[in-house]
Amino acid sequence: MPKRRPNWQTRFGFYLLAVGSAFGLGNLWRFPYVVGENGGGAFVLLYLFIGFLVGLPLLIGELTLGKLTRNSVLKATDRLGQNSENGKRFRAVGFLSLFLSLLVLSYYSVISGWVLHFLSLFMAKLVFGREGNWGLVLLMNNGWLQFLLASSHLLIAMFVLFKGVQDGLEKWSGYVMPFFGFLVAILVVRTLSLTPSGDVLRFLFYPDFSKLTYFSLSHALGHVFFTLSLGFGSLVTFGSYLQDHEHVPTVGFRVGLVDTTISLIGLLLIFPLAFKATDRPLTDPALLFDVVPQFFLELPGGTLYGFVFFLCLYLASLNASLGLLENVVSNLTESVKAFSRTQATWVSGLLVLVFAVFPALSTTSFQEVKLGSKSII
Repeated sequence: MPKRRPNWQTRFGFYLLAVGSAFGLGNLWRFPYVVGENGGGAFVLLYLFIGFLVGLPLLIGELTLGKLTRNSVLKATDRLGQNSENGKRFRAVGFLSLFLSLLVLSYYSVISGWVLHFLSLFMAKLVFGREGNWGLVLLMNNGWLQFLLASSHLLIAMFVLFKGVQDGLEKWSGYVMPFFGFLVAILVVRTLSLTPSGDVLRFLFYPDFSKLTYFSLSHALGHVFFTLSLGFGSLVTFGSYLQDHEHVPTVGFRVGLVDTTISLIGLLLIFPLAFKATDRPLTDPALLFDVVPQFFLELPGGTLYGFVFFLCLYLASLNASLGLLENVVSNLTESVKAFSRTQATWVSGLLVLVFAVFPALSTTSFQEVKLGSKSII
């Protein structure tokens, strides 16, 4: 007898998970420095335009594919190509999207491990008064430490997924996301109070179109795909869990609107902090880990502030990781009937960990390996 496809128990549970997946490191870490690189306000407008013109239709399309087929991306694309001359191409797209989930989650886990490292440092200082190495140098010089931290992050994500969609993902979101939203609100107010907000808000929301370049379009498009998880297949998986009465365009519009709002909140949270710490816009992706922790220590009550900030950042990275890992787990349980959900979760976690070896060791053992002029990570 075929397994019954799980559903979200409540619409609110789905939206909480969608918010959690949206509010990942893509919003809190990647988007602010991409905005900084591309000149601020004009790029924000370009991102909003592309998000609703390109991102929203694709988001609705992926959710619709999952809901109509009641399958994850491999089975869904296979069914899509059954009566088509291009059936093999549809299946190839399904496999490619699943491979992208594995690939992105592998380096995402390494960066999440960085967050976990700084969270543990602030916790140790807050509870035991211990000092630590507050720069990225320790991590960059120790690839196996990065690998260990990535492994710890994946184990936490796997523990949530062991319990399934309703008892794992949905309950996790129901408990954590309200607390997470409360932390974000506190941090935004605290961050905006650090510096006169006029200069920051002018940079972020006053459009100067002369600062846009040819590459700004690709950067905006790339962030829309990254933050909405387009092309990874996870939205197809989430769509397959929707209840029959859900109106997918409405669901997609709300998810897109929430994601856009969250990206703007991420700017208000990160940018004033980086601007105060360095007196310049955020353009360096390492700045959040290399300069900001030291800046926290110089503030009154900065240890507690730093702990809450990195706790918030880690919850964001974990929520996004859960969405990507669930995509892999769901496809494995559908494709390999002998696998239980627990077995599929273990196999998925181990596959990601194998891929994670390369970005984790990219600054040590594999530092000479380049993709063009860039390191693996």
